[in-house]
Amino acid sequence: MHRREFLASSVAVSASGITTRAARRSAKDHSIYNMGSRRELFLDDFLIEKTRGKIQFQLHHPQPRELVLHMNDAWEGTSSGYTTMVQDGDKYFMYYRGHNFDLVDNQIRFTVPESTCVAISDDGINFNKPKLGLYEHDGSKENNIIWRGAGAHNFSPFLDTRPDCPAEERFKAFGGLRHNGGMRLFKSPDGVHWSAAHKDGVITNGAFDSANIGFWDPTIEKYRAYWRYFTEGITEEKVWKPAGIRAIRTAVSDDLKTWTDFKDLRYTDSPDQQMYTNNVIPYYRAPHILLGFPMRYIERGWSPSMRALPDLEKREFRAAAHIRYGTALTETQIMSSRDGVLFDRVNEAFLRPGVQRPDSWYYAHNEVAWNIATTKSSLPGAPDEMAFYASAGRWHGEGSKLIRHTIRQDGFRSVGGTLSGGEIITRPLTFDGKRLDINFSTSAAGTVKVEIQTVNGQPIEGFTLEDADEVFGDELDRSVTWNGKTDVSELAGKPIRLRITLSDADLYAVKFSA
Repeated sequence: MHRREFLASSVAVSASGITTRAARRSAKDHSIYNMGSRRELFLDDFLIEKTRGKIQFQLHHPQPRELVLHMNDAWEGTSSGYTTMVQDGDKYFMYYRGHNFDLVDNQIRFTVPESTCVAISDDGINFNKPKLGLYEHDGSKENNIIWRGAGAHNFSPFLDTRPDCPAEERFKAFGGLRHNGGMRLFKSPDGVHWSAAHKDGVITNGAFDSANIGFWDPTIEKYRAYWRYFTEGITEEKVWKPAGIRAIRTAVSDDLKTWTDFKDLRYTDSPDQQMYTNNVIPYYRAPHILLGFPMRYIERGWSPSMRALPDLEKREFRAAAHIRYGTALTETQIMSSRDGVLFDRVNEAFLRPGVQRPDSWYYAHNEVAWNIATTKSSLPGAPDEMAFYASAGRWHGEGSKLIRHTIRQDGFRSVGGTLSGGEIITRPLTFDGKRLDINFSTSAAGTVKVEIQTVNGQPIEGFTLEDADEVFGDELDRSVTWNGKTDVSELAGKPIRLRITLSDADLYAVKFSA
C-alpha cells in the first residue's frame, strides 16, 4: 500500500468547506484499501479522505501513577536505566542496567560495573528483585543480576513470538557497543538464565550507544531490528565516525543472524532532531502498525528558564563535569509506521517532563521502557489500561527510579469533534466481518453516528445516517447499530466508505469483527 507523506494537520480546504486529502494522493492511493478485520487507529490520517466541520486530531498523554521500582541496591545506582518491559502471560519482567557514578573534582567516576538486572511482578505495579545467585557483587550472589560483560550496557530482551521458535530460546535480547562488537544476540528459556547466541555481533554498522532492539514482526514474517546511529556517520570509505544527528537505522532478518535491507528511518513532515532511543514495537492490538516511542534529546543551554528548572545547584554541579548533565532535556514522542521505515512522527511530545518537581527536567528524564504492558485500572470494573514506565531521579541521590504511567488502550491519538459537530469520510475500503466496533469516548451530551456509503458517496439503504442509532458512552469495543441491528455481513468484501459524525466525542479506533 502506497504511503502518503503528509499529516492530517497540514491539509487543504476546498471552497465548499470540506477538508480534503484526495488531491494530495497519488493514483495508487485511490485504490481500495483491504481493511479486512484489522483494527485501524487514528495515529495518522491513513484511513481518512475528507473531513467536514470542527474536526481535530488530539494527542493524548499518559498520566503518572506511582513509583514501581527504585534502583538503589549496591550494584545499581544513579546511572541505572535502559529499561525493558516483557509481559509473559501473567508475569511482568522489568530488565534494566544497574550502574552508578559520582562526581569528584568535576570528573564523572563510575563506581560499579554495568550489570543487567531484573525485577519481577504479578501485576505490573508491585515489583520485587529476586535473589538469583547468578553473579557475584562484593562477595555475594544475593542479588538480581542476570548478565555481566559485553552487552550489559544496553541489554534489551524481547519475547520471540515466531511460531516455530524453540522453547529454550523464546526469550532473546540484543546488547553491546561498537567497541565490543556491536549488537550481540543472547537467548534464554525463562528470561532469567541467559547465554550468548553467537560469538560475534550480528549487526556491526552503527553507533549502538543506546538501547538497540529487535523483534519478530508477524505482518512480514521476519525479524526487524532498530538501532542508534548518527546521520553522516559513515564516511565514503565506509568507516563509521560519530557525527551528525542522533538517528535510527533498521534492517530485517529471517534468523536474527544475517541482516538485509538496511535503511535509515524517514519521517513525514517532521524537522530534523536528535533521537536517543527508538522503542519500536508492533502494536499488540493492531500488529500491522509499528509504534515507536523515541526519546527526543534537546540541548537548550543556560538561560533564565534553565536556571528556573528544579535543582539548580545540582544542575550546575553536574554541568561542571559534562554540560549535557546540566542543560540537556529529554522527553518521549510517538511515531507510527506501516512499512517499518517511513514513520509519521508526532512533533509534539507524547510524554512531557511534566510539572516541575525535584528529580525532573533533565537529561534522561522520562525515558520510557521499551514495550507496553497492560495493567488493571484503579477504577473497579474499568478495562485494563496500557502502562508505560518512565525514568526519574537519575544522576543524584540513592538511585534511579521508575514511574508507571497509564493511558487507555488505543488511546494515543483520537479524531474528535466539538459539540457543534463534524464528520469524517474514509477512503474506499473493503472489510471482513459481521459488525463494526469502535473505541470511543463522548460527553453525556455527545454522540457518534456511522453511515455506510458506496464508493461514490451514496448512502446504502439500511445503513444511512437516518438509520444509524446514536452511540454515546466511553468504551473500548462498542458495536455500532442501525435500527438496533449490528449485522453488516451483507456488505463484507464490497467496496464502501464510512461516514462518521462526531459531536463532543473522540474516536480512537475502528474494527470490523466476526
